[in-house]
Amino acid sequence: MGRKPNMDSGDLSSAPLTHDRSHLGPPGSGRELPECHHQSRKSAVPGRRRKDWSCSLIAASLAGALGSSFLYGYNLSVVNAPTPYIKAFYNESWERRHGHQIDPDTLTLLWSVTVSIFAIGGLVGTLMAKKIGKFLGRKHTLLVNNGFAVSAALLMAFSLQAGAFELLIVGRFIMGVDGGISLSVLPMYLNEISPQEIRGSLGQVTAIFICVGVLTGQLLGLPELLGKESTWPYLFGVIMVPAFIQLVSLPFLPESPRYLLFEKHDEAGAVKAFQTFLGKADVSRELQEGLAESRMQRNVHLLSVLELLRAPFLRWQVITVVITMACYQLCGLNAIWFYTNSIFGKAGIPQEKTPYVTLSTGSIETLAAVFSGLVIERLGRRPLLIGGFGLMALFFGALTITLVLQDHAPWIPYLSITCILAAIASFCSGPGGIPFILTGEFFQQSQRPAAFILAGTVNWLSNFAVGLLFPFIQRSLDAYCFLVFATICMAGALYFYFVLPETKNRTHAEISQEFAKRNKASPPEEKGDSALAEKANGGPE
Repeated sequence: MGRKPNMDSGDLSSAPLTHDRSHLGPPGSGRELPECHHQSRKSAVPGRRRKDWSCSLIAASLAGALGSSFLYGYNLSVVNAPTPYIKAFYNESWERRHGHQIDPDTLTLLWSVTVSIFAIGGLVGTLMAKKIGKFLGRKHTLLVNNGFAVSAALLMAFSLQAGAFELLIVGRFIMGVDGGISLSVLPMYLNEISPQEIRGSLGQVTAIFICVGVLTGQLLGLPELLGKESTWPYLFGVIMVPAFIQLVSLPFLPESPRYLLFEKHDEAGAVKAFQTFLGKADVSRELQEGLAESRMQRNVHLLSVLELLRAPFLRWQVITVVITMACYQLCGLNAIWFYTNSIFGKAGIPQEKTPYVTLSTGSIETLAAVFSGLVIERLGRRPLLIGGFGLMALFFGALTITLVLQDHAPWIPYLSITCILAAIASFCSGPGGIPFILTGEFFQQSQRPAAFILAGTVNWLSNFAVGLLFPFIQRSLDAYCFLVFATICMAGALYFYFVLPETKNRTHAEISQEFAKRNKASPPEEKGDSALAEKANGGPE
C-alpha cells in the first residue's frame, strides 16, 4: 500500500530571521488573502496557534488524494467482483493457445500473481519516488504520476478485447508503481502544507480516500453496474476519471512551501505558498520556523537509507516505523480487501448476496476513517493506534470461533460478518491512516526521504506477502487463519503501548528529543542549536 520531503539546507542558514514583509500587506488590508472556512482566533491559552482551514488547503488535499490514495484503495477492491469472469478469461486464453484448459493450480498461481504484483509495482514506485520528487517537487510528481495510472487503465481495459491476460497483469504492475509513488509523495505533500495543529486531521485524508476508493470499487463491481461478464474491463478503465480530475485541478494549487524553501531555496515562492495554504498574509512565524530548522540542520546532508539505519539517534524511530508499517499490512485487513468474496463464502453467505454484503465493509471503513480524522487531534495518535490493533486482535479471535461453529446455527455466519465489520472499523479508526502520519512526524526534513523509502519498502513487501500467501494460509489453516493476524495485532498493540510516544501537537524537534531518551543519543545538530529553535518558536513551549 509507503516518502517524504527532502531538505538540503544549502546557504539558507546565513539568512536573517527577520525579513521585509511590507509587500504582504497587514492583516485586514486589501492585500490580505481571503479566507473561506472558519478560522479560529488565537486562543487565550499560551502557546496555542490558530487553526486555519483555508480553501486552498482543502482543495489541495482533496485533489491530491483523489488521484492518489483513492486509486490505491480502488485497486485493492476492484478485483473482487470480477474474479470469476477474469479467471474464465484466463482459462479461455490458455485453451486457445495450448489446446487444453488451464490446470487449477496454475490458475490459482496466475490469480495470486495478478493480485500480488500490484505490491511489487508499489515497491518499485516507492524506490522511484525519491528521485522524481527531488527534481519535480511534490505537486508535479503527483501530476506526472497520472501517466502511470492512464497507461495501466488502458492496458487492463483492453486486455479482454486483445485476448491477452498478460496485459491485465502488466497493467496491475504499472498501477502498483502509481500507488507506490502516490503513497510516498501524497503524505509528504500533506505533511508539508499543513499547520502543526491540524497535521493529524489533514494526514487522515490519505486514509479516508483509500477507504472511499475501496468503497467505490465495491460499488461499481455490483452486477447492476459494471460487475458483469460483458463490462468488467470497464472497471479498470474507470481509473482514468480521477486521474484526469487531478490533472486539471492540482496545477492551480501551489507547490509545498517547505520544498520550495529547503530544496529550491525559493523564499519568495515559499512565502506565497504559505500565504495561500494558510489563508493569511502574515506568514512570518512559519517562515522563521522553517529558517530555524534550516539553521539547525545546516551541517546535516540528506541521509541515505543506509545512513538512516546506522544513525544511533534514530534507532527507535526507525524500528517503530518498520513495525508500524509491517503491522499496517500484516494485520489482516488486506486479506479481507483482496479476498472478501471468498471469506464471506466460507462464512456461509449465499453467492448472490456476497457483493452487497461486501459493500458494507467499504461503508464501515469509510465512516471509521472519517471518525478518526475528526478525533485524532483530541485523542492523539497513540490511543487510536493501540486501541485499534487491540480491538482487531479481539474481533479476529471472535471471528475464528464463529467460523469454527458456523454450522451449528443459521445465525452464526451473520455473527462472522459482524466480527469482520468490527475488525474493519477498528483498523480504520486508527491503524489505517496513522502510520503515514507518524513516518512524517518522526523525522526531520533531511531524514524524511530515506525514512519514507524504508517505510514504503516494508509496506509493499508486507502487502505482497499477504496477497501472495493468504490463499495458501487460508487453505492450510481454514477457520484458524485469522489467529495469525490476531497474534500480529496483539504484538503490535503491546509494542506501541511500551514504546510509542504521543506526537500530537509536538514539533519534530520535541518528538526527536522524546526518542533520544530511549536511543540514549541526541542528534548532533540539537546540541548546539536548540536555543535557536526556541528563539524561532517564541521561547520554549
